[in-house]
Amino acid sequence: MAAQALTSSAAIAGRRWGRRTVVESIHLLTAPLSIVFGVLAALRRRGRSGPALWLVLAHAVVALPVALVMAAITGLWWFVGLAAGTFPLRTQAAPGSLRPMTLYAGNAQSHISLSLGLTSPDGRLAFALSLGALSLATLPLLTRACVAVQAGLGTALLSDTSALHRRIHGLERERDTARAQAVAVVTAEAEALRRLERDIHDGPQQRLVRLAMELGRAQHHLERRPELARQALDDALVQAQETLDELRALSRGIAPPILADRGLREALAALAVRCPVPAEFDAGPGGPGASVDRLDAAVETAAYFVVAEALTNVAKHSRAERCAVGLRYEDGSLRVWVTDDGVGGAALAKGHGLRGLGDRVGAIGGRLEVSSPVGGPTVIAAELPCR
Repeated sequence: MAAQALTSSAAIAGRRWGRRTVVESIHLLTAPLSIVFGVLAALRRRGRSGPALWLVLAHAVVALPVALVMAAITGLWWFVGLAAGTFPLRTQAAPGSLRPMTLYAGNAQSHISLSLGLTSPDGRLAFALSLGALSLATLPLLTRACVAVQAGLGTALLSDTSALHRRIHGLERERDTARAQAVAVVTAEAEALRRLERDIHDGPQQRLVRLAMELGRAQHHLERRPELARQALDDALVQAQETLDELRALSRGIAPPILADRGLREALAALAVRCPVPAEFDAGPGGPGASVDRLDAAVETAAYFVVAEALTNVAKHSRAERCAVGLRYEDGSLRVWVTDDGVGGAALAKGHGLRGLGDRVGAIGGRLEVSSPVGGPTVIAAELPCR
């Protein structure tokens, strides 16, 4: 039973080996025609210019001679194997001695001849059968080697694994990334300007209008009713102080002085102190912020605004009782985060303030993450590369 199973397995493997050899041989014999037809199809499909067409033509120039050589070798191997293997069927043995078998190449003026001897019919039959068996036995190895050469050549010239294509695709990705970052910068700045304009219109501008009205009322009652004039001046002083406070708050949103003067650690600590919701600040054992350990200005500014916007959302929308601000600097990357125990629901969707933060962070190659399930807690974190 074991011998029968082994014999059956060997027969199946032999049939598969033979089918594969035939398929590969047909591929090698028709490869030159395939290359020619491929060039013609590329000319019809792509026109007469373009880098892709020139790449196809370059492949044809290099691959066509190789394919012709491979096809000739494969055809010669098949011819020798079949001719030698069918030698007993094509000849009849004659009694007696025969003329020596000679291999001849060239013409009458210049030629090469090699005498093999083989003057007996039995000797010629043995030689033919041995040569046919050797040719057919080595044919699978030949076809695999030729197919591997053609595949390697095609990979080197046309595949994305070539060094040139990898370099081109890498440059294209860098270009697309740079364009996306430039668009993100423009979008973030435009959003910041619109927000600043809206805040000025809704805040300081309205208070300045009311201040002008109070001063006009004081001027009107200054001589006849000084007590009303004094009251109007008191109201004007209140409006002036509130306007000044709002302008200071807006200036911190544009370019916070504490960030430039004392660093990121102190600036985030100040944000946590000013937050209406009780906030805890955690900068770890080390971290950036001191004058001897300052980061790039764009990175510090982006981190500051992430925390500032997140704390603003905590105060306005989260209904949280407590929040925390974190800061870490590890392995050339800065990470800041804000967590709260509020109702959740924050999102990076269009129309939310966090969308502008995402654009600002992405503009310097960073990543903004928002986790805010309904019911909380909310975690807003930004990871910024420090180059």
